[in-house]
Amino acid sequence: MTPDIQDTIVALSSAPGRGGRAIVRLSGPNAIKISFAFFKLTDQVSAASESPQFSSECLAPGTQYSVLVAPMIRSRNEGFLRLPDFQPSIPATLLAWPGPGTYTGQNLAELHLLACPPLVDLLVANLLNAGARAAQPGEFTLRAFLAGKIDLPRAEAVLGVIEAGSRNDLKLALGQLAGGITRPLEGLREDLLDLLAEVEAGLDFAEEDVRFVQPEELLKRLAYGLAQLTLLAKQLAKRAVSGDGFRVVLAGRPNAGKSSLFNALTGASALVSPEPGTTRDYLVRQIVIDGMPIDLIDTAGWREQRNLIEEQAQGLGRQQTEQADLILLCLEAGQEINEDESKLLARTEPPSVCGIATKCDLVPEPPDRLATSAKTGAGLDALRDLLAEHARQRLSSSLAPSLSRCRHHVQAALEHLRRAHSVVLFQEPSEMLALELRGALDGLGELVGAVYTDDLLDRIFSRFCIGK
Repeated sequence: MTPDIQDTIVALSSAPGRGGRAIVRLSGPNAIKISFAFFKLTDQVSAASESPQFSSECLAPGTQYSVLVAPMIRSRNEGFLRLPDFQPSIPATLLAWPGPGTYTGQNLAELHLLACPPLVDLLVANLLNAGARAAQPGEFTLRAFLAGKIDLPRAEAVLGVIEAGSRNDLKLALGQLAGGITRPLEGLREDLLDLLAEVEAGLDFAEEDVRFVQPEELLKRLAYGLAQLTLLAKQLAKRAVSGDGFRVVLAGRPNAGKSSLFNALTGASALVSPEPGTTRDYLVRQIVIDGMPIDLIDTAGWREQRNLIEEQAQGLGRQQTEQADLILLCLEAGQEINEDESKLLARTEPPSVCGIATKCDLVPEPPDRLATSAKTGAGLDALRDLLAEHARQRLSSSLAPSLSRCRHHVQAALEHLRRAHSVVLFQEPSEMLALELRGALDGLGELVGAVYTDDLLDRIFSRFCIGK
């Protein structure tokens, strides 16, 4: 059941745990008032008397130092928190945004303080005691949707941005958040509404045989709508199953066995030589493992750039590495890991890095990483399984439920428009045309969230984390 949007809600909106800053967010009619019950300005007397942003008439009963932001004025306030039964003052910043010009359409406040979990928990507990309610998962974004600030695909894209596991996921989510799905439909919905009004107006004057729109015009406008929806359906299908393979880059020192491994996995015939630096350009081959398309890329080994050709080869290799979804760091068995390899293995930002041992037919396989041999084939099946699993994780995007829902409603609207076109083409009764137009509009309305149910909202927003 949709929660009461008139409640004032509170939640930690930054990542939990220790850090430089924690953000506690409130939204609702009393968000700013409750915040100022515990937040004190650095110089309250001068702020209250000199700044037009504050009013001494807004003092909360029993709180001598509390002041409230005057209506319709946004403010950034430096000060400190005073919490009951906690003696030290806590340095903090209060950001206040009066509604309706906010993300949620309501009064919105954020308290920024050091990310010390005990302090954050104590602050949230006091805000709850002061009249706020703990926010449910996704409730801030739900309020933005209910206030008309964002449509349903944009709301789903917020979750997609948060949970993006790759650059491709993030790009798709940001595109949907910017209106990539619903913006093209705005004009179409308006035209179909006008068209339905004209058809129904003609039904009111059926006995006089008055037509508000001619069949030729009907066919033209319906064909335009069909073209728009067909294009959108193709775009959604492409996003749901990307034609781009999962990009895996083989990287490492010269003569670490990258090209031999590339040949063994792809069946290609990249030049292999014991002479370091044989690979000057990068090579790309697409393979399919367990139905997952994977682009495997062999790059030049890391080495000092002694001439222009080697400089270009190293630059191309770095470019491919930056665009990878996964880096396979090839480590020759029996060799000590150098500083560059250690740094790459320790990185935490995308793309992911997986170290594998190569040439394990020559020395005993190391116990701490996947051992492979391009010569004997040892470890290659396990490596293929590893690549397929990484590819599968990327393809299971957080946007998948949203794209599936949107495709369903687009297909439904398409079917109704096709039948509407057929009704006009074969001169069937106008009542049938009006019925099909209403069906198409219902499908588009459900897509953007103009038509929704509590069950649908619960299914979407329950996937969010609390505080978003």
